[in-house]
Amino acid sequence: MDAAREIYWNVGHGVIGPMYLFSLIAIALCGWGFYKRTPIYRQGKPLDRLDRLPEKIAFMAKSVLAQTRVLRVVNPGILHTLFFWGFGILFIGTLLVMVQADLSQPLFGMVILKGTFYKIFSLALDIAGAAALLMLAGLLVRRFFVKPSGLEIIRDDYVVHSLLFAILVTGFVTEGVRMAATELMANPGLARFSPVGMLFGKIFLGMAPADLALGHKILWWVHFFLAMGFIAIIPFTKLRHIFTTSANYLFSDLSPKGTICTINMEDESIEQFGAAKVSDLTWKDIFDADACTSCKRCQDRCPAHGTDKPLSPMKLVRQVGEIAFTNPQGSLIETITEDAIWSCTTCRACQEICPAGIEHVNKILEMRRNLTLMEGSFPGDEVRTAIGNIEVNGNPFGLAYAGRGEWADGLDVKVMERDCDVDILYFVGCYASFDKRNREIARNFIKICTAAGVRVGILGKEEKCCGEPARKLGNEYLYQMSAAENIELLKGYDVKKIVTTCPHCFNTLGRDYRDLGLEIPVEHYTTFISKLMAEQRLTLKPEPFEFTYHDSCYLGRYMDIVAEPRAVLQVAGGRLTEMAKSGYESFCCGAGGGRILAEEKLGRRISVERVKMAEATGAPIVVSNCPFCLTMFEDGIKTGGCEESLKVRDLAEIVAERIIL
Repeated sequence: MDAAREIYWNVGHGVIGPMYLFSLIAIALCGWGFYKRTPIYRQGKPLDRLDRLPEKIAFMAKSVLAQTRVLRVVNPGILHTLFFWGFGILFIGTLLVMVQADLSQPLFGMVILKGTFYKIFSLALDIAGAAALLMLAGLLVRRFFVKPSGLEIIRDDYVVHSLLFAILVTGFVTEGVRMAATELMANPGLARFSPVGMLFGKIFLGMAPADLALGHKILWWVHFFLAMGFIAIIPFTKLRHIFTTSANYLFSDLSPKGTICTINMEDESIEQFGAAKVSDLTWKDIFDADACTSCKRCQDRCPAHGTDKPLSPMKLVRQVGEIAFTNPQGSLIETITEDAIWSCTTCRACQEICPAGIEHVNKILEMRRNLTLMEGSFPGDEVRTAIGNIEVNGNPFGLAYAGRGEWADGLDVKVMERDCDVDILYFVGCYASFDKRNREIARNFIKICTAAGVRVGILGKEEKCCGEPARKLGNEYLYQMSAAENIELLKGYDVKKIVTTCPHCFNTLGRDYRDLGLEIPVEHYTTFISKLMAEQRLTLKPEPFEFTYHDSCYLGRYMDIVAEPRAVLQVAGGRLTEMAKSGYESFCCGAGGGRILAEEKLGRRISVERVKMAEATGAPIVVSNCPFCLTMFEDGIKTGGCEESLKVRDLAEIVAERIIL
């Protein structure tokens, strides 16, 4: 006799009608709940997020089924993933039962669940159910007993955990009662393929058959209505993320990371710049609030929050949702607060780790645009002065144009207005042009290029700030004004390739300027040097040194350049000791988002926090690839009292010292 079991044993096929009726009611309630939320999303501005649909469908499938984004944090990622897979297998098993009992068997006489397949089916469901139950218990202990700092507990947590436990436990108990009546004594060999059900079933051995039948019937309906209740409450509780987070993968932005909407500043019909109300954001910004699982991963990695500043990316997203649902005309700025908005370094750590595909940074930038362009507000008078200097002098220091190329005196470098026959244009940036410490980096880069036979040109006094700090502070007008002048110059000189030592210039010229018409290839000096070495145009003499390496946010997380700088430094003789937070999880230096121009008045200094991480490695040198980071670390080492144990150096300095001519 084939291994099998009777579907609808004891409850009878008469339950099919009521079962499907209540199922339709539960599904209708679920659909109605989501339908009632859609007008809230529509308060936001239109945005096309169904472009490149095949790619997005593939990304959604991978992210949901493989739980790839959830598993980026191993614990509790594994707990959640195993629970998801376990519950998913149980759902698939339920569908197979439905297909056989209500479709294939009555219509075609086809029994799917029999023989070896039934044994595998039964064993898989029991293991999946046990895994889901154990993982749910682990998640419960973490949330209600371990209580990680910052993980908030709300009513939904109690409801969801209780309901899921009840569904799983009643499922096993119902199975156990059935097995006590039909399998444990009559077919113990088959019962072994339902090991968890068998354990529950042994509890009920010895009960009268009539009592087992009555108990099974009651439990069957209780389990069924719990499952229907689960479906019905999804849109009204945190469970909605089952659908909204999955949909958020479909709505992902596949444009280059860090892409910012470029405002048409010549459009005289625009009356509102930036976001003052939720209606000034996009529908996706509001939808993000529903996709958020409040897992606090973004908050844990936020350098502002980690140094006691009033910014929590998780709280900010939730506040956007609360305003959208309860007070659509309310002020975003007043609710979130200016201090929180200005605290962001735009490091993108929040978005990199978010398992729900939420876009935090651009929400903040839109609110900054409103503050700057509509309210004339800045994080401090020193920022107002620096912005004014960029507008008048083309640099935040207020220094004269004429001095911009002085650092290159005596070097083999051409000024484009006099001779533009070059291999690359070196876009120097403000810090390497005017800051004494960073001028040395520029000089070392020219030394490297000269040794490799690369002809370098600079714009000299014609170069202006790329506009990145102004843009990240919300001043889109000044950014576009600076960008337009730089682009006109670059196009006029027929430049073949641009190389920059600043990741902020690299991102701005290589990505943001595309919207304004610049198509010239742009490269960061770390990958440029790596290629020179690979082509054997640049040879180094390895000299051993111990170091730790800082991944600047705008090179690592924004541009995915992580391996190349490390490889160059190791060829130079370096032995690397990684910091606790490195690569894509690197901790910001505190200068991004225009913060390089602002005094850090709230909480602890981010630069000191990062320097302490470097000091903890025991390495005497922290290597940087960014003028902003270098500047912040010089300050952090002094402020943090690390001058005796740690020094900061740039990659170009180390390479230049080891060139074999």
